[in-house]
Amino acid sequence: MKSSIATSQSRNVLNFRKPLTAQIECRDNLDFMRSLKKESMKLIVTSPPYNIGKDYEKRTSNEIYIEQQSLAIAEAVRLLHPEGSICWQVGNHVDDGEIFPLDILLYQKFKDLGLKLRNRIVWTFGHGLHCQKRFSGRHETILWFTKGDDYTFNLDPIRIPSKYPEKKHFKGPNKGKVSSNPLGKNPTDVWDIPNVKSNHVEKLDHPCQFPVGLVERLVLGLTNKGDNVLDPYLGVGSSAVAALKNGRHAYGCDIVRDYVDIAQERIEMLLDGSLRTRPMNKPVYQPPLRDEQ
Repeated sequence: MKSSIATSQSRNVLNFRKPLTAQIECRDNLDFMRSLKKESMKLIVTSPPYNIGKDYEKRTSNEIYIEQQSLAIAEAVRLLHPEGSICWQVGNHVDDGEIFPLDILLYQKFKDLGLKLRNRIVWTFGHGLHCQKRFSGRHETILWFTKGDDYTFNLDPIRIPSKYPEKKHFKGPNKGKVSSNPLGKNPTDVWDIPNVKSNHVEKLDHPCQFPVGLVERLVLGLTNKGDNVLDPYLGVGSSAVAALKNGRHAYGCDIVRDYVDIAQERIEMLLDGSLRTRPMNKPVYQPPLRDEQ
């Protein structure tokens, strides 16, 4: 299956299994978002820079960083569908060994715009740099906000296997019957999903790459087929892949041309069936215990 690609100086619009499309641009995110229709996005999911001096960002004071984030957040709220969700995934800003948790610093910016926090999801992973004067960081957080109380939430597509699938009611009218849901259990607000390091099947030329499976859980849980999904800090396009893979429209932008090119290549590979991704609910590998000698 081939895709039709219309290209201009700053834009690539991919017709992905019509009528599903992806609008991916190398463009400033505020400029890009301001070109989109009000309340047109069912899910806005992203991981912005952490103000720690990566190649794709300019390190600045926390005050300036928060103000810059406030502009992006305000535009995201303008674009958010009344039944939609914003998922802002962040870690820590680190300055001279001191930790500044970005989810705490940014929380009030969302509240000031009238959003409601539904979950503070903890994403935990097993690999990263080892610290010498504090415990090694092995988690980041996802702030999930909605505009109102009537929001899309689909639990069944994102259930995980029950720990005790044969557990039974021990009393009452259902005594002796299986008590667990046959589709599995709620994945809770702590997600153990490997981060994308050198040996990860999805690893590309990006220092802080989103795992597709992490975004898939949000896409499946918080949108329906045919909905629009936006990532205003697209990177190499993991959120666009997660959206298109599951029948949603994808919108995204990044200021780094190389990243946008990689994102477009990944979408093409998804289209022709050659893209490799880690399955969403694949258990984390546990090495076998060695017998003590």
